[in-house]
Amino acid sequence: MKYLLFITFFVSNLNSQSCNKNIPDIVVSENAQNIYTSKLLEAKQKFKTNPNANNLIWLGRRYAYLGKYNDAINIYSNGITKYPNDARFYRHRGHRYLSIRCFDLAIKDLQKAAELTQNKKNEMEPDGLPNALNIPTSTLQGNIYYHLGLAFYCIGNYKQAEEAYEKCIELAENPDSYIAAANWLYVIYRHLGQNLKANILLKSIDNDIELIENHSYHTILKIHKGTIDPIALENKIMNEQSLQNTTIAFGLGNYYDINGNKDKAQNIFKMINNGNQWSSFGFIVAERKLDRD
Repeated sequence: MKYLLFITFFVSNLNSQSCNKNIPDIVVSENAQNIYTSKLLEAKQKFKTNPNANNLIWLGRRYAYLGKYNDAINIYSNGITKYPNDARFYRHRGHRYLSIRCFDLAIKDLQKAAELTQNKKNEMEPDGLPNALNIPTSTLQGNIYYHLGLAFYCIGNYKQAEEAYEKCIELAENPDSYIAAANWLYVIYRHLGQNLKANILLKSIDNDIELIENHSYHTILKIHKGTIDPIALENKIMNEQSLQNTTIAFGLGNYYDINGNKDKAQNIFKMINNGNQWSSFGFIVAERKLDRD
């Protein structure tokens, strides 16, 4: 019952942000750029041939993978007009509002998506950027609550972020989904001073768990468990010519932050924001941490 109240009640005081108007070009290899462009052309042709909801969603996703977030948002908005009860359009538009730092709009869309999927089957969501095994690991509802939790986290509303990620844990259908949600839920518990809950969650994380793609989140959790040395990982990150993994870097910064080493945390967050992975979640949350602190 608490989740029904959670998803249908829109918080009026969301620390409203003005959306980022200066969207930089995404930085990818030439090969990746060619693949993304080819996939976009393919999506355009599919939609032209068969302009249904599924093809419209994929058209928006392909624009988003090229960093054309406003184009993607416009496509999802058109989809909402045509298919107002299709939660997928709200889910994807909410995700891309999150990408351009429109946190209040992201929350509103993702709450609507959660409302539309209430009491419905939790469907596996196809990957737009498949992992090495080409096995999807996330579901529609799982992604809705995952991004909703992240949006609340970005505005510092840890209590509602907690509710979203607890729902993610409940919906997790495989180790990858569980690890991704547990990564955020652990630090949220720590932010809220719920150390008993944090410790119980951490004990559920197996050091040898078999994962398909969420190894970075697992690495972060093992830092919190004490099975990976944070100093060694910090030295490795600092010695890189360019930051390769904002997920691990932010996780390390957050480790220092919640354990009282604010200076180290700030230095890592600044290093992330001096990099070129503007649309990554690690970059976004590091940016928000610096803005608030």
